[in-house]
Amino acid sequence: MQTTVAFQGIRGANSELAIYQHFGTEDIEIYPCSDLNELFEAFHTGKVSHALVPVENAFAGAVNGTYELLMDYDVRIQAEVILHVHHALVAMPETRIENLESVRSHPQALAQCERFLQRHNLKAVSWYDTAGAAKDLASEKLKAVGALATTRAAKIYGLDILAESVEDVPFNFTRFLLLGHDEPEYSDYNKTSLVFATRHQPAALYDCLGEFAKRGLNLTKIESRPRRNRPWEPVFHVDFEGHWKDPEVQEALTALLQRASFVKMLGSYPAVKNNSVGV
Repeated sequence: MQTTVAFQGIRGANSELAIYQHFGTEDIEIYPCSDLNELFEAFHTGKVSHALVPVENAFAGAVNGTYELLMDYDVRIQAEVILHVHHALVAMPETRIENLESVRSHPQALAQCERFLQRHNLKAVSWYDTAGAAKDLASEKLKAVGALATTRAAKIYGLDILAESVEDVPFNFTRFLLLGHDEPEYSDYNKTSLVFATRHQPAALYDCLGEFAKRGLNLTKIESRPRRNRPWEPVFHVDFEGHWKDPEVQEALTALLQRASFVKMLGSYPAVKNNSVGV
């Protein structure tokens, strides 16, 4: 099957950039989706071979919709992708920054560039998507309005780039997961992701997490989410360093299955070391 990757957004979105970064080429068929529900359904029904989903941002935290859908669908994580997100101020051709009155973008992008917008006395206007803000601006041809988007979006939709990398802080990273159906190759550095629920008894979470600590397995993330079909019974999304083929990981998983009331494996996959992305 040809490699076709679904992502949330339209052409020029950061998710599209993350796809090209991971595969190392733009010779990849992409499948834009309007929202995460459409994305997971396209993956589930076989319209695409892979799907790239955002899971967390260094500023904004977890992408809650992704975690809920990972519970609902049968997926296998293929890889971790970390994108260094940069925002550019874009506008209609021959527009100067002094002529702008407002700037559109996704609320997260506006928040990440708040000080830049204040310095230039620009009103922030929330939009549904960064690339969508660029596309709509090009369609409406508004001279006093700019957008925060990728430089790629500016080129696609015929807009001028007035300023690049206008985010307020340099460590703006978004973490994505590439989903597929196959078992990924074992690499030099792996992570394993799973979801579990605890029994209703004292120290239940402590005991479950202790199985990782006993075997020296480093947890890189733990996220508590409500279990939608059981009110007030949370599930815990956990990432840790290691692969399910490692003996210590197999021991921890076996012990977790005995202690937890529910366990779902999302996959063991090649991951990115923090020091390789400057965080």
